[in-house]
Amino acid sequence: MSAEATNPATAGPVAPPAPQALAASVAPAAARRKSRARIDLRRLGRAALLGPAARDKLPDAISHVVEAHRAHHPDADLEPLRRAYVLAESSHRGQMRKSGEPYITHPLAVTLILAELGAETTTLTASLLHDTVEDTEVTLDQVREQFGEEVRYLVDGVTKLEKVDYGAAAEPETFRKMLVATGNDVRVMSIKLADRLHNMRTLGVMRPEKQARIAKVTRDVLIPLAERLGVQALKTELEDLVFAILHPEEYEHTRELIAENAARPGDPLAEVADEMRGVLREAGIPADVLIRPRHFVSVHRVARKRGRLRGTDFGRLLVLVNEDADCYGVLGELHTCMTPVVSEFKDFIAVPKFNLYQSLHTAVARPDGQVVEVLIRTHQMHKVAEAGVVALGNPYAPAADAPADPATQDAPADGERADPTRPGWLSRLLDWQQAAPDPDTFWSTLREDLAQDREITVFRPDGGALGLPEGATCVDAAYAQYGEDAHACIGARVNGRLATLSTVLRDGDTVQLLMGQDPASEPSREWLEHAHTPAARIAIQRWLAAHPGDGTDPDGSPATPASSAAPTPPAAVAESVGTARPAAARDGDGDGDGHSEGDPADARTAAAARTAAAARPGAAGAPPARPADGAPAPRSRRADVLADRPGAAVRLAGCCTPVPPDEITGFAVRGGAVTVHRVECAAVAHMKSTGRAEIGVRWGNTTECRVTLVAESFGRPHLLADLTEAIALQGAEIVSATVEPPSQQRVRHTYTLQLPDAAHLPALMRAMRDVPGVYDVSRAQHQAPAS
Repeated sequence: MSAEATNPATAGPVAPPAPQALAASVAPAAARRKSRARIDLRRLGRAALLGPAARDKLPDAISHVVEAHRAHHPDADLEPLRRAYVLAESSHRGQMRKSGEPYITHPLAVTLILAELGAETTTLTASLLHDTVEDTEVTLDQVREQFGEEVRYLVDGVTKLEKVDYGAAAEPETFRKMLVATGNDVRVMSIKLADRLHNMRTLGVMRPEKQARIAKVTRDVLIPLAERLGVQALKTELEDLVFAILHPEEYEHTRELIAENAARPGDPLAEVADEMRGVLREAGIPADVLIRPRHFVSVHRVARKRGRLRGTDFGRLLVLVNEDADCYGVLGELHTCMTPVVSEFKDFIAVPKFNLYQSLHTAVARPDGQVVEVLIRTHQMHKVAEAGVVALGNPYAPAADAPADPATQDAPADGERADPTRPGWLSRLLDWQQAAPDPDTFWSTLREDLAQDREITVFRPDGGALGLPEGATCVDAAYAQYGEDAHACIGARVNGRLATLSTVLRDGDTVQLLMGQDPASEPSREWLEHAHTPAARIAIQRWLAAHPGDGTDPDGSPATPASSAAPTPPAAVAESVGTARPAAARDGDGDGDGHSEGDPADARTAAAARTAAAARPGAAGAPPARPADGAPAPRSRRADVLADRPGAAVRLAGCCTPVPPDEITGFAVRGGAVTVHRVECAAVAHMKSTGRAEIGVRWGNTTECRVTLVAESFGRPHLLADLTEAIALQGAEIVSATVEPPSQQRVRHTYTLQLPDAAHLPALMRAMRDVPGVYDVSRAQHQAPAS
């Protein structure tokens, strides 16, 4: 097949051959996003049969590879490529492909694919040798001696994936090995993808059923992997080849649509491109405006979405500039001088996709109503958009213009070299694949994981980040952060607010996971309904499989530890938090002692709390302070409130317990008294809705106040003693306290407290939150009664 080139700036889509013609084709003539030279297989075959060229010149057979490589790396040392070709040609001499060509044509074609994407010399060297260890007498030791350890590692990684048996169990195990090898160096996957692309181009020599089997694996696993690694140039061609094999009728219909559009007079995309060049020229922004024809699968998707296609649906415009700032300059000019479709705007420069992709997306409308999609990016962004991780070069090569700075480099984890090009999704995949119990589970989970093509980033309170697939919940975040220790997770805070584990997370959320104290904590079967990541699902399933009958109560509800099972008698409630009787039973006694009659340790803790509290006047558990001789007896220590109703009794509402300097309002109740509420109290809205008139109220001069606080905590021994001691240390007096029965390992405490100064309230709440096991302290806020 003779070499050919397609200029994406001028050429329209060219139809690839019909499926039945794939046997005679090295590659479909589908629309290409960039100019691609094709290898003349006959010439390569003759060169291979003639033997290696003289050692003082490059063999003609690799001239295409050298030309493509030098286009990206003009100063590259070509000697390793020459030596690799000589070894590969001599090793494969006499071997033939099923298509009849000399076998050396395959590694040459794979290497050319990678060279056109901009792969560095080490990757190309390994690509030329990737079949030698598997199919010839060359050993890995020889590869190391002649080409170094990195080439040996890459060849070994790809070798383990060769000779794939497309049986039910062999295929998953092969891809498991491939992912492990890719984890330390993504270049292994780059070579494998190029290898699969060339094999797909020449798949026509195989039986139809084997073509379909290979095409399905390519569709389900390799195309999503190419997408996630950002190698769009390989991904789009693989999609078209799979489309032709698995859906020949729809493929043929799409080919006819493209051919009909190419035959129409006039090109609306070209007209808009000319207008756009004029706008940018007048604005003084240097830019290249190119027409990017859609590939076959893209045209097919657009046709299914929009129905009848118009001329602008067969391609998009690509604007390439030199600097990031120019991207936004172009966007401003286009939106000013043309008619923008604002709903189509997306900024993937400020927020890149998980596969390194960066670009501005927008669209402009023509007077006839046709909409033209526009992509705006720099030349470097375009290189990465096409080649993905391949464009990043050797991930382990030190920067040429800067010394290594340990403070700014990623530290190796667990003795492994830290591949800076390894994306977060791949790290997660490597984690969960180790826990997959069998090949079938791995295979089905891998396909589900790869189908989730969008990623979000959430942040921990310490500033660390977690990468999760879109749609992930707090369950997924828990297992991503803690592994199997997440079985003890009982809740979460999302952006500072308490949230259930089923809460779906959004990009940029801050997530604080709340862990229970009981080492025997167990996950709930219901968590599987909210787990989207393989790591979470596999961990939960493994626990449930190891504990049949656990994880749910007989009625199907989540099981709770024995100390948390409901209904719980008051004594059990008290025991779970370190006291022998619920605080509700001594409402108003003010001691808050935390005494446990059945546990000497609890008794000692309670005694210590009482001793500390008794040393401070006004503290919980302390005797009332006596006034000095001649001093007046202390009056009631509620905060003073003045009402605009002379003579009326004023009292603070128990539902919201307002304290200075809360914004307050009042309402008249039976007997002529005025109750004072915080303005945000739910009862205020309810009374207003029923027509109750507000009464003006304001704080008096006193600073004392009474407030009701709700503390939410994990159930653990001595908790009540620790909480009452923290309250006493802040100089607050406990007026009453209640403890609700534990639920799902959580305990809810309600305290009514007398404070000598309302200004001390924030410090008191902080001190209570600092008690181990307490995860939230808030002002009491009861719901308004139903209307």
